[in-house]
Amino acid sequence: MSSDRVARLLSQMTREEKAAQLVSLWVMTDPETGDILPYEGTFVASRDNDATVTEEMRHGLGQFTRVLGSAPLTAADGVRFINELQRQLVEDTRLGIPAMVHEECLTGFMALGATTFPSPPNWGSTWDPALLERVGDAIRIQMRSVGAHQGLAPVLDVVRDGRWGRVEECISEDPYLVGTMGVAYIRGLQGEGPDTGVIATAKHFAGHAFSEGGRNLAPVHVGPRELADVFLLPFEMAVKQAGLLSVMNAYHDNDGVPAAASHELLTEILRDRWGFDGIVVADYFSIAYLHVLHGVAATYPEAAARALAAGLDVELPSPDCYGQPLLDAVETGLVSDSDLDRSATRVLTIKERLGLLDNPFVPALDEIDLDPPAHRALALEVAEKSIVLLKNHDGRLPLDPSVGSIAVIGPNADSAAAVLGNYSFANHVAAHFASAPAGVEVRTVLDGIKRLASGTVGYARGCDVVGDDASGIAEAAALAQRCDVAVVVVGDQAGHFGAGTSGEGTDTDDLRLPGLQEQLVEAVVDTGTPTVVVLITGRPYAIASLAERVPALIEAWFPGEEGGTAVARALFGAVNPAGRSPVTFSRSAGQQPFSYNGKALTKVGYARSSTRPVFAFGHGLSYTTFAYDDLVLAPTEVAIDGTVTISCTVINTGARMGDEVVQLYVHDLFASVTRPVQELKGFCRLTLEPGESARVTFSLSVDRLAFTSLDLARIVEPGEVEVMVGASSEDIRLRQRFNVLGDERRVLGEDLALSTPVTWELNQSRPARSAPR
Repeated sequence: MSSDRVARLLSQMTREEKAAQLVSLWVMTDPETGDILPYEGTFVASRDNDATVTEEMRHGLGQFTRVLGSAPLTAADGVRFINELQRQLVEDTRLGIPAMVHEECLTGFMALGATTFPSPPNWGSTWDPALLERVGDAIRIQMRSVGAHQGLAPVLDVVRDGRWGRVEECISEDPYLVGTMGVAYIRGLQGEGPDTGVIATAKHFAGHAFSEGGRNLAPVHVGPRELADVFLLPFEMAVKQAGLLSVMNAYHDNDGVPAAASHELLTEILRDRWGFDGIVVADYFSIAYLHVLHGVAATYPEAAARALAAGLDVELPSPDCYGQPLLDAVETGLVSDSDLDRSATRVLTIKERLGLLDNPFVPALDEIDLDPPAHRALALEVAEKSIVLLKNHDGRLPLDPSVGSIAVIGPNADSAAAVLGNYSFANHVAAHFASAPAGVEVRTVLDGIKRLASGTVGYARGCDVVGDDASGIAEAAALAQRCDVAVVVVGDQAGHFGAGTSGEGTDTDDLRLPGLQEQLVEAVVDTGTPTVVVLITGRPYAIASLAERVPALIEAWFPGEEGGTAVARALFGAVNPAGRSPVTFSRSAGQQPFSYNGKALTKVGYARSSTRPVFAFGHGLSYTTFAYDDLVLAPTEVAIDGTVTISCTVINTGARMGDEVVQLYVHDLFASVTRPVQELKGFCRLTLEPGESARVTFSLSVDRLAFTSLDLARIVEPGEVEVMVGASSEDIRLRQRFNVLGDERRVLGEDLALSTPVTWELNQSRPARSAPR
């Protein structure tokens, strides 16, 4: 419901002024003259290419697109630029309504000099929501300091196919882990309220990660039950638990209906069912794609009409369809004035909540630090907590810092770009400018090892991430043969639309390590020198052969600006690895799509290979060991609207302090529709000293067993449920069953339990801990 102020504004507006609130404008400054110009890289469908920014804004404007995230612009210059744009809107338009500024913030604020945090798979690997909320808060502070109001993150897509290039943007293959971590990030980013927070934008709504063949933009083939139970769940959690204020549509179509034109998704589910009261924004150019790619609209006015009627409020990044084509659609009756008013009201309401209608300006300072020491330290903490020790045969790790000589080998060993994701400023923006400054100091793995090793450190690149030049492999092998230990750092280079091996539009049909990297690893292993492989990747590669031959394997994903430091600290034992993989490592591209939480018949093997993963969802080792004991369920017969308490004891049975991630899975043994053999329903990361034990308690509401029925209602059924508690989806330590009693129940309402509260209490003197919900 709009306020009186918004209603008065709307009553004064012309159609042109209302339509102007529904678009964004991509602008830049001319590096030579300082003039403000329209961005030339937009998908200009029907606009006047010669229009100036002043002409584009003459009726007002909804948003500005990536002012700091499009070119190497300092924070101080960016503030002055934004303030000038806002001044023009306030002083030179009839109603003086300021614009929102949106920016990318998937791995941190994507701006020159801003902290580059680890990527979303790292978030999932931490299994630490409280940590991620701190990351969102840090990004909020940075973005607000320069006058940005909306962040295009988090990605809540549930991973299903490792071939998809955007896996690196995703948190996990499990919807509950995605939702829990996404909620934490949104809470941090949006803060205590819109007047001091940054509006989070959950994307891509919905099912985008399950595209045909793992190809970007390709159709999705998912039924309504799987859509609801898997792909919609994280978005529902974001709306209901975090007060999400913006949603971005996906590019694909599902069963012939593009997400940008889906009234069912954007209105019936999002608003009518969940109560979402924010704004829906278009993924870049997706409204125009209804005409030029999907072919469900014969003209741009028709595309605008379909999107607006579906519930899509704001066109990003430029007014291709919601500009003049939308006005043409209103004039010809394709769009009603009420639809135009509805979306304009939503935009104005968000602006009012942001405080923009009162003061759009931010202080113009000579220096603005977007990478303060506290935020660098936070980036390091996330990187350290996300490192996954996949294999450690015979305790090869940790390395002794006093080892005589170390060969550091591989294309990602001394590459700053390699530790950063596709949506980092360095890889997404600066890579396109020949003289762009570095922005932030980035620690490579070689940097980190040199800082910690007291012996000799040699380096050889060996080969590139891609390409067939094998000329450096022999040199790398010779170096390894001369040294006591070899650390080989291989993986991906993030890049947009094929500019690397991972990232948006960078899909693959081959999940072997790119280029000659596997050959490089084999050459080093063949020398007989003890070898450790560090994977810096954006997706889980098919590494069965490496897992067999290499004694120690670490997965670091894209660990951010302090990633090299974190990897080195894990290698030498300054950090005890406790990351747990948020995705499954399958055996080949031919097994895709693949996830741990499939149905019983998804486990059927191939004629000549196994479907057992190389490394399972939730897997991760430690430099210590943990035992599980004394699983207690109470009650073992629970009412269909009740709660069952699940508790167990976890003991550190090793010789050093470490973190364990206790994972709770369930299996509904018999149901009216097929159910997954395992579903994550709770988790807890806890820290224990050697010999220390803790009691972990989950409060599992029967609501959490709900699923979509034959008639597409959300229900809970009576029956027997198996509980599994363990260290991964494969490493189950404790099992027990309980029964749900009563009649089938339809689960509705705002009081629906979407999370499982969990606490842990030491059996000695340290205070009780509670994992955030």
